[in-house]
Amino acid sequence: MRIDIATLFPELCETWLSASIVGRAREAGVFELKCHQIRDYAFDKHKRVDDTPYSERQGMLMMAEPIWQCYKAVAGDRKPYVVFMSPKGKTLNQQKCLELSKKSDLFILCGHYEGVDQRVLDKIVDEEISLGDFVLTGGELPAVVLVDGIARMLDGTLGKSVSHEDESHFDGLLEYPQYTRPEVWQGMAVPEVLLSGHRDNILKWRRYKKLEETYKKRPELLETAELDLVDRAYLSEISAICDEHPKFFD
Repeated sequence: MRIDIATLFPELCETWLSASIVGRAREAGVFELKCHQIRDYAFDKHKRVDDTPYSERQGMLMMAEPIWQCYKAVAGDRKPYVVFMSPKGKTLNQQKCLELSKKSDLFILCGHYEGVDQRVLDKIVDEEISLGDFVLTGGELPAVVLVDGIARMLDGTLGKSVSHEDESHFDGLLEYPQYTRPEVWQGMAVPEVLLSGHRDNILKWRRYKKLEETYKKRPELLETAELDLVDRAYLSEISAICDEHPKFFD
């Protein structure tokens, strides 16, 4: 997979995406990533990429031409899938990361200032993506988050190709609690089932705990999660415990 990021601050993206698990995956060739300075494609000696908008709004707007020239130089004869990081876009989730991980060629555009001239967005952008209902200074942090989320979905990034499938949101539910050594810490013990070595019981416990965590913390996710009869029986049990003992899970 190839990912290109067009930004005014390529060094910010490079710093994060060269570190830790994602950095190792990149170094190992799991995916190819290049960050491009939009100013390099400005058409005046001052490398200017912004101008005042045609409106009464204060602030500066990124011009279309430098972005267009950057896109043409990077894409060449290819047609990458273009994502613009924007607070007007659909909110990023795990399924979107999985969907985009299937793309072979991704071009991510980071806005700045008061935004980007709409004409270049209309010309090249396939999709707008947001981290949530809030505004950041620029698109660099959202772009880094997006690449991190996508990279984790690629075979070879994590220790096992299915490691991400146990994580929160992959199947619409939150992840079950996890524990490590020591067996007892400050009087709190690891659940006995995890010490039993009984795989079927451990899998049942994990599923129950995923449902419990989701019920407690993000109950709205249960409305769209794929649940079977056993799951619904678990949820009935969890709900009954909560009704009878409201602070049982605190």
